[in-house]
Amino acid sequence: MIPFNIAAITGRELSYIQEVIARGRLCGDGPFAKRCSEWLEMNCRSFKALLTPSCTHALEMTALLADIRPGDEVIVPSFTFVSTANAFVLRGAKIVFVDIRPDTLNMDENIIESAITPKTKAIIPVHYAGVSCEMDRILELANHHGLWVIEDAAQGVMSTYKGRALGSIGHMGCYSFHETKNYTCGEGGAILVNDERFVARAEIIREKGTNRSRFFRGETDKYTWVDIGSSYLPNEMNAAFLLAQLEHAQTINEDRLASWHAYYRQLRDLEELGRIVLPTIPAHCKHNAHIFYMKTRDLDERTGLLRYLKENGVAAAFHYVPLHSTSVGRQFGSFHGEDRFTTSESEKLIRLPLYYQLQQNEISKVVQCIHSYYSTH
Repeated sequence: MIPFNIAAITGRELSYIQEVIARGRLCGDGPFAKRCSEWLEMNCRSFKALLTPSCTHALEMTALLADIRPGDEVIVPSFTFVSTANAFVLRGAKIVFVDIRPDTLNMDENIIESAITPKTKAIIPVHYAGVSCEMDRILELANHHGLWVIEDAAQGVMSTYKGRALGSIGHMGCYSFHETKNYTCGEGGAILVNDERFVARAEIIREKGTNRSRFFRGETDKYTWVDIGSSYLPNEMNAAFLLAQLEHAQTINEDRLASWHAYYRQLRDLEELGRIVLPTIPAHCKHNAHIFYMKTRDLDERTGLLRYLKENGVAAAFHYVPLHSTSVGRQFGSFHGEDRFTTSESEKLIRLPLYYQLQQNEISKVVQCIHSYYSTH
């Protein structure tokens, strides 16, 4: 079986974890965490990067920083992971789901303005497959209406929009370092704070609502409770594992991109025949090969192809069930306008195996199976 995903291993992870154990400090914000933060700040050009236990926790922090309250509205694409909405539901917000573009599967920037009401507080663009939303238009709308822009860039580390790192463009951005992501520590995330107004409070919220960070920097003589917050620090062993990944980020990125392009080249003939649709990458976007997906004609064809791949030793997968179609999504939100593409596109999508050091013969086998399916169906 060709697996769907294998977590990247660079070779330094174990030695870094052993170094943490030898130092005897396992709690958060040790030297490895600081080095990870510095790497993110330098490579993403963000005012402040703070590691979190997950991207979910990073999103929850942004909801606190944006002062989301009961009755506020937040605009979110329905085609996303549950955490994108859940972080704001926890603060009492109503989720306003909007449709996606059929080419990039990102929120349609042309319908956002019609979803804005006096209760709207924030727009949450989700960069699907590491391909950027149209951030210029989204920022223009946000500035005009006085809204926060919080990027869910869980899949976007090493991707850019017009030369700017995803996650660094809005007021805040969130990364994931889950096992399925390009760079991982098993479970982990980060919040990028791109607006200086949020930096000091982000540290406080992350430290359970205390001024602990300022205390250890010698900026205050008391360590006490000063705001609401929670425990949003990962342990130092996770940070050590992650640093080994970030130090090899370019190597991992180039390897994944090579696999992505190999899939694209070898499946292009099926797209030219009108049998499948391959990903669209706008010219001003550079992606990180987080996902290679293809789209079939409809749900029945996707079901048949997934079954065929499994029978032939290939682990492929579909992706999100649109959030507005779930019982919880209907309870805490509503879909704005017409669902032209969200459901139909989600029912066509198949994700193919893609991971660091995926072999060319494995790619060829996956492609051969897809060609075989279409030649007999």
